[in-house]
Amino acid sequence: MILRLAALILSLITTFSLSVENLAEALSPDGFLTLVNREYTLSRDYEPDDLVYPDVKHSGSAYQMRAEAAAALEELFAAAREEAGFTLYAHSGYRSYETQRNIYERKIKTTRDLRQARLLVADPGASEHQLGLAMDVKNRPDGLLNAAFGKSPEGIWLAENAWSFGFIIRYKAEWTDVTTYAYEPWHVRYVGQKHAAILQEADIPLEQYVETLRALAADACAEGD
Repeated sequence: MILRLAALILSLITTFSLSVENLAEALSPDGFLTLVNREYTLSRDYEPDDLVYPDVKHSGSAYQMRAEAAAALEELFAAAREEAGFTLYAHSGYRSYETQRNIYERKIKTTRDLRQARLLVADPGASEHQLGLAMDVKNRPDGLLNAAFGKSPEGIWLAENAWSFGFIIRYKAEWTDVTTYAYEPWHVRYVGQKHAAILQEADIPLEQYVETLRALAADACAEGD
């Protein structure tokens, strides 16, 4: 399975003309493939230095993203409107460590179940939102962030088209054992167009993709020594 996956990804990397240098840059701490989860966490004081507000409709005030991701989100939302007649709303983008800590502790109090809370909300330092590369998307300002969004016309369109603009649906239902998070059809993560296209084709979680890329990059560097 691992060898087949590596072969598939290597083939796709070749198809999309990605070099070892491209991979190294993307996998760097500030790269667009930076992996953040409960195993790979961010420090309390981490904050991107290029945060901006995308020029999109929004349902809250905390919707900053890194500049490149924000520009891609603008294109994604414009395409949803022009191609499908859908209006999407940016709800939650960058969150500081402390903001995530408050959300996490509040979820524990409301669920009264640590295991359930951790399935639904990332621990402080373990949230992609702190990277400034993730956005929670709604189909109306008062819409709820729940699984029903994935069955809505807007949610279906987003799942089918986000990759064209460099975004992935980060937490699919079938990936919970790998990501450790419940299904979130509203949560998109920016990785760049080429990587998003590969992930769409391979249909694997970011964890498996990054692990495979690290192995391929290490092999390529070893061969060059």
